[in-house]
Amino acid sequence: MAGRGSGRGNGAMSGEEEVLGEMAGPMPGPSLAEDEVEEGEEDLVGPMPGPMPGPAPEEGPRKKKRKRNLPYERTYLDALPCSQMYERSYMHRDDVTHVVCVGSRSDFVITASKDGFVKFWKKAKEGIEFVKVFRAHLTHIAAMACSVDGGLLATVSEDRTAKIFDVSNFDMISMVNLHDRPTSLCWASERAEASSQPRLAIGFASGRVHVIDHLTSTATRADGPNGKGEAVFKGHRAALAVMAYNPSADAVVSIDRSGAVEYWRAAGLGEGGDPIESFPKDVVKFEYKSDTHLFELQKAKCTALSLCVSKDGKHFACACTDSRIRLFSFATGKLRRVYDETVEASQELQDNGPQAFRLEGIDFGRRLAVEKKYQAALGRMAAEGSTNQDVVATPGAVFDDSGNFLLYSTLLGVKVVNLHTNKVVRVLGQVENTERFTYVALYQGAAQSSSSKAKLSTAIKSGSLKSLQEPDPIMFACAFKKQRFYLFTRREPEDFEDVSLGRDVFNEKPVVDDFLPEAERAGAKGKDKVAREATIFTTAGDIKVELFPDRCPRTVENWTQHSRNSYYDGVIFHRVIKGFMIQTGDPLGDGTGGESIWGQEFEDEIDRDLRFDRPYVLAMANAGPNTNGSQFFITTAACPWLDGKHTIFGRVTKGADVAYAIERVRTDDNDKPYEDVKIVNILATS
Repeated sequence: MAGRGSGRGNGAMSGEEEVLGEMAGPMPGPSLAEDEVEEGEEDLVGPMPGPMPGPAPEEGPRKKKRKRNLPYERTYLDALPCSQMYERSYMHRDDVTHVVCVGSRSDFVITASKDGFVKFWKKAKEGIEFVKVFRAHLTHIAAMACSVDGGLLATVSEDRTAKIFDVSNFDMISMVNLHDRPTSLCWASERAEASSQPRLAIGFASGRVHVIDHLTSTATRADGPNGKGEAVFKGHRAALAVMAYNPSADAVVSIDRSGAVEYWRAAGLGEGGDPIESFPKDVVKFEYKSDTHLFELQKAKCTALSLCVSKDGKHFACACTDSRIRLFSFATGKLRRVYDETVEASQELQDNGPQAFRLEGIDFGRRLAVEKKYQAALGRMAAEGSTNQDVVATPGAVFDDSGNFLLYSTLLGVKVVNLHTNKVVRVLGQVENTERFTYVALYQGAAQSSSSKAKLSTAIKSGSLKSLQEPDPIMFACAFKKQRFYLFTRREPEDFEDVSLGRDVFNEKPVVDDFLPEAERAGAKGKDKVAREATIFTTAGDIKVELFPDRCPRTVENWTQHSRNSYYDGVIFHRVIKGFMIQTGDPLGDGTGGESIWGQEFEDEIDRDLRFDRPYVLAMANAGPNTNGSQFFITTAACPWLDGKHTIFGRVTKGADVAYAIERVRTDDNDKPYEDVKIVNILATS
């Protein structure tokens, strides 16, 4: 048999920060200078819980330090949640990864989970009410964003599609096929036409950003803009990490995985000239990027995991992979604050910090262990080649409506920081010791129904506004490895003797594993490592197969876990031979790649009762004895010469016509189809 040739293929409140003949079987063939410091930039440190005076100088007059105060601070705080515990939580069927709060514009909240489901919720007088659920994508949602006016929602996924929803009618209105793997998303509009339709900006793993008109575009192209309604920003050299739109400046802030920060604007798509303007001169106060601190992420060798822009457009903040929150001035590009939330800073706070921010030793140790797991999961997700199993909700930060406060998640809970005084004014969820809160979104105001709007008009005419509905601010939070999202309000949860009436609402059917300790839950999942049947969803149709876990357990376990981890999603059928077989399972698409779930080749599991005596047999491809990896094939004819050479681990039970159709496609001299036939997803069931 021929060989393969080249082979297959937190908690710290403060800390000083430096800123700146026979046919062969298938083969897997720094620190700021004083003259650079603007007002408010002199203390690039974490927020302090209170004043910490130092010793007085021995001689010379003491310079009186101006005390910073935020006028009407109490009024701003009354418009924010204040509960120590979450009031309610609601379920998805898988880990919740995204929350988008449309706010008072349409009073909708949209959540998404790792299994590709999107749920719409409507703000009620108190709390929220469920509206509708969509199976938006076959795999996890890479990014989700709402338009500035709150009317449109967009999602992108590893299945290389973008879905657009009408929020007020909670309905999907459009779908765009994507040429590459999307990694980020935001909405943008054109300043020249205030009433124009917002444009959709999609960032890709290639580093390009395609700005499209979702009403006219049906697909993006790798070779450039697809007609009048599309433009391409090419300012990044690495995969896009996050993007956010600044409505006040009509510009997008984008950060790639190398840490490069760019400003740009989509101006007049398809109207001639350059449709993309980089660092628009009418909104920035610097001439050269070297005059700013926009290289700080690259200097720190980190990138952003989430990004938010204040409503007044003056600042943007990003939660970074080095566990620090960085606050920038948009116009000057200067770094205003760096909040250190690393594990080391959390430990220092626990040992020497103020009593109000210390936890009991056992509680802190438990949280520290979870934090380390969370940081490891973020590292795996950020790495190239991550799978659906590696996806977790990213740490989030959000400004309040006034722009005076920043809320961000830490090991301790969700901190609320007064940006004017640089102090932590409250910590939400500090007493919740079983959740590590991650992504956050904020709703401020009161729900506005048609009846409440009529009451508002009546109240204005009568001169009495006291009877109107009180504001109900809510912070929504995801949590690490939790199938729930949590609501923090200005009310503490009520006590109920009946669990079904408690604060954790069972709006989905719970499984037994949800009530087991983590160790037992892991053991229960270990028994379910293999499947007995599966459906291979391809671009040519669906193929259903029966698996043989009792006869070749390791092979079925390897194939099952790869399928459930989305390892095969988007993989092409790279070798197709008429009258013989169709081969796939190589992420590289050339027959030289792929590996097992154990990271190395594993042994054959030959069963004499399983033979290639009929077509539509499912077997592992190899380059010789005991060299199995991830590649597999389906025969389309009897192949008795392969008996004893390849592990048979299943047979096609339905969809043989699809396998036959794939076998009949036109191929080149290397047996590779001219037009790609891809695996969309594999659903493996026990």
